[in-house]
Amino acid sequence: MRLFGMEIRRERSRQDAQRVEPPVVTAAATSGTQSPTAWMGEIGWGGSMPSVKGLPRVTPRRAEQHATVFACCNNIAGDLSKVPLKLYQRDKDGQEVRVRDHPAAYLLNIEAAPGIAAQVARYALIYAYALRGNGYAYGPRDGAGELMMIDLVTQDQCSMLKAGRARFYEFEDGSGVYRRVPARSMIHLRYGASDGWTGRSPLEAASESVGLALAGQSAAARTANGGTTKAVIKLDDFYDSDEDRARNARRVKEQITRPDADGMPVLGPGEDIKSLDLSAADQELLASRKFDREQLAAIYRMPPSKLQMLEHGVKANGEQQAIDYLTDCLLHWSVLVEAQLMLAVLTEKERRAGFYLRHDFGALLQPTTKDRNEALVKATGGPFQTPNESRKIVGLAPVKGGDDLNPAPNMTRVESAETEEEDA
Repeated sequence: MRLFGMEIRRERSRQDAQRVEPPVVTAAATSGTQSPTAWMGEIGWGGSMPSVKGLPRVTPRRAEQHATVFACCNNIAGDLSKVPLKLYQRDKDGQEVRVRDHPAAYLLNIEAAPGIAAQVARYALIYAYALRGNGYAYGPRDGAGELMMIDLVTQDQCSMLKAGRARFYEFEDGSGVYRRVPARSMIHLRYGASDGWTGRSPLEAASESVGLALAGQSAAARTANGGTTKAVIKLDDFYDSDEDRARNARRVKEQITRPDADGMPVLGPGEDIKSLDLSAADQELLASRKFDREQLAAIYRMPPSKLQMLEHGVKANGEQQAIDYLTDCLLHWSVLVEAQLMLAVLTEKERRAGFYLRHDFGALLQPTTKDRNEALVKATGGPFQTPNESRKIVGLAPVKGGDDLNPAPNMTRVESAETEEEDA
């Protein structure tokens, strides 16, 4: 019996000594040094640190608080998402044919995921792309290889893993499931990728210029809030108690930060105030140069007129400014978006068959009714366009005989000449 009891105690000891493994946590849920989460950037980790001492660290969320940065990203994402992203196929003769019955055409223009409008998904994806340099969306496929949906993911919690030339992504999808998927199941928009995969935010690339703009805005906000001085207060050690020391510290702080104070605190012999804010001369320098708006607009190739900087142009040349905005800014971003979306949502077989994506910017350059009608009249009498084709553009029903091209002004119809011969 004693031996049996000893065996039981040994068995319990072995069970108690068994190693308990910690729970497995996915890499996307942690905050490592390679892919830190957003809150680490807010407290000083991550982001791009300017080389000039004293400038704030440039992170996407910090830069987004600047109105010019938000306006640039909002204009680019808003304009690219409000125009149709059409799917075409180019045949062997070079003729372009619109493809409507395709999953990508529906997901990019109607409904990206259950309950998510395509315009909403495209806006969020391109906004993150312009702000962060990386935009992520999950694109799962069914057993036949057809794209099922375009599911947005949390942009600052998606990490990319490398295995040779292959790339894998870890993230949390819309249903709250942590996944690790290959690159073919992921839509990854990346900007300024020197290796083709790792995107860079244009704000972090120009971190010194952006940091100076953020510093000027912070100084102006503190001035408007009434706290004209931000400082470190050095107190002496001659106080009788900690309560007296804390009371004096509060007195000096209120004297500095209170708007109705005279700004002249009384200090002891061993006490000092060290200012950490921009001086009035520095603030005047920033205001006189108009540095932030113009430089931030240049980073995004944004025309000043789109940011309501009307001193750079008048209303008379608004049409030309719209054309410059399209050619200089939107085409730069749209070509990159189209190319990367084409690789993500189309298969290799479809791309080799001539399928491609293209934004339809006709909505942005929509003319007035007078200009449109004059252009259609000229096109119809070219001969370039039939009357029924022109009527279809303006939403009118076709008419009899409207499928024939009108002759040029110095020409006559063939059927008219034949009618005259029969009458003769």
